[in-house]
Amino acid sequence: MKYITAAWTVLIIMGITACGGRKGRPRQQEIVQDPRQLNEVVAAQVAERLEYIAGNEGLMEDSVPALRLSALRLAYGQQGGAALWSDNGRSHKAVFSMLDWIRNADNYGLPAKRYHSTALESARRQLEASRKDAALWAKMDLLLTDAFMKMASDLHYGIAPKDSITLRTDSLFSDTLLNTFLQQALQAGDVSAVLQQQEPAHPGYIALKEGVQLYKAQYGGKHWDTLPQIYTDTLQFRRQLAIRLMAGGHYDTTGIPATDTVPLKNAVKAFQREFNIYPDGIAGKRTIQTLNKQPEDWLLQAALNMDRWRKFPDSLPERYLLVNIPAFRLNVMEHDTMMLESRVIVGAPRTRTPVLNSVMTNFVLYPYWRVPYSIVFKEMLPQIKNNIHYLAEKNLEVVDHKGNVVNPDTINWGRLSKKYFPYVLRQMDGLDNSLGIMKFNFMNKYSVYLHDTNNRSLFSNSNRALSHGCVRVQQWDSLAMYMVRADPRPAIRDSVRTWLDTEQQKQYTMHKRLPIYIRYFTAELRNGKMQFYEDVYGEDRALMQYFH
Repeated sequence: MKYITAAWTVLIIMGITACGGRKGRPRQQEIVQDPRQLNEVVAAQVAERLEYIAGNEGLMEDSVPALRLSALRLAYGQQGGAALWSDNGRSHKAVFSMLDWIRNADNYGLPAKRYHSTALESARRQLEASRKDAALWAKMDLLLTDAFMKMASDLHYGIAPKDSITLRTDSLFSDTLLNTFLQQALQAGDVSAVLQQQEPAHPGYIALKEGVQLYKAQYGGKHWDTLPQIYTDTLQFRRQLAIRLMAGGHYDTTGIPATDTVPLKNAVKAFQREFNIYPDGIAGKRTIQTLNKQPEDWLLQAALNMDRWRKFPDSLPERYLLVNIPAFRLNVMEHDTMMLESRVIVGAPRTRTPVLNSVMTNFVLYPYWRVPYSIVFKEMLPQIKNNIHYLAEKNLEVVDHKGNVVNPDTINWGRLSKKYFPYVLRQMDGLDNSLGIMKFNFMNKYSVYLHDTNNRSLFSNSNRALSHGCVRVQQWDSLAMYMVRADPRPAIRDSVRTWLDTEQQKQYTMHKRLPIYIRYFTAELRNGKMQFYEDVYGEDRALMQYFH
């Protein structure tokens, strides 16, 4: 062992101090005569491969990046350079559980190739025929070590990098902690317990992981032919459509012709309802695009959302409000129990609702609406210049910088522009106000809030990405009553109802503030079934780059 340590130390120092530049591939074969020589030769091969990674911009032999070279060096340095996963040609028990985790990485929303799946399987097969090859043992050892460290990190922090709303004070495991995890797994002879401890404990994540299993059980291994985007309603197309709907379990043709118009239309409606498309029974562009997605595409979508859950802190507050933009839904949670659910209307793709973290502080009854300048210049000012009566039609008043209401007839509107506009447009309170009856305030840099609306019929739309960025809440009254529930004054609920009935402009400051998270989840397990939502802002497409 002393010889191994000394030899390995010399080799690794040579690697650290070597000139920069891309290194040639390590030796791919080194056969020993006696298996008892393997530990010594494998240690030298490990050092050679660490040198290769250092000179190859962090890429390992299979061209997959290592998590961190410093973590690998620490792992082997602590063991004097010796192999971690084998001993003189005998694999440790933990090898088999690690390989099993990699084969089933998609159960956890992780891509197996990120953990050297192809190279490891190839090395395992070769070792079955050549157990005296020190180069193979060293190659497999380093790949397994990196795979374990990377998977532990990915299960905890996610694959995508930390963003501006990630609610974690920590952003990575230290090299020392990763090696502690590794030693625990190796001593246990099984990596499962250590890796499972890194997963989020949030009910949403756990449910989504369960949903992935349900989806794989139903559709795993299936593949269906794609439908043409442009088509005519021929018998041939109906037959193609029927076959696709049958493959997904949305169409039962028992006792009826597969192309019978009415049952086929009902099957299309069933599919549309499942995927939150307006159920008109017509195979339009969006319906065809959704029908053409393969099971692996939906599993990738689920994986992206498991990654989003990993950006939450290890624990959430006892009570919080969550707005899910693609689902067009708001939920209030308390002790992991849903206390309130409401449909919402969110920002259109051009005027997106931002993802954010904040704390709700108060709500205002019968609020004024101070029109954002972006809306004033893009939409209102041209209308006012064309017809000054537009202000009265929209119940708008003009306010100067001193807070005084100004007669619009006294203003030269032709002189006003984005560069010069010394006024505020304010919509009066009342049922015609765009904010409706109630506005919920929380601190944020985007000047968005939750509110009622004067156009409540839009809540029946299947696609509710329609606002300028604020979140319109269908169950605004139930949300208000929930917020006053924690108030120690027993009469406050009656007071709020009286203010509503008498149309009084009031502000209620919450006794106990409510954390609010606005997030972007396009997949979830809901009522025991996987639900997928349209990627309305294209965020899934942006996230996919980290999963390929």
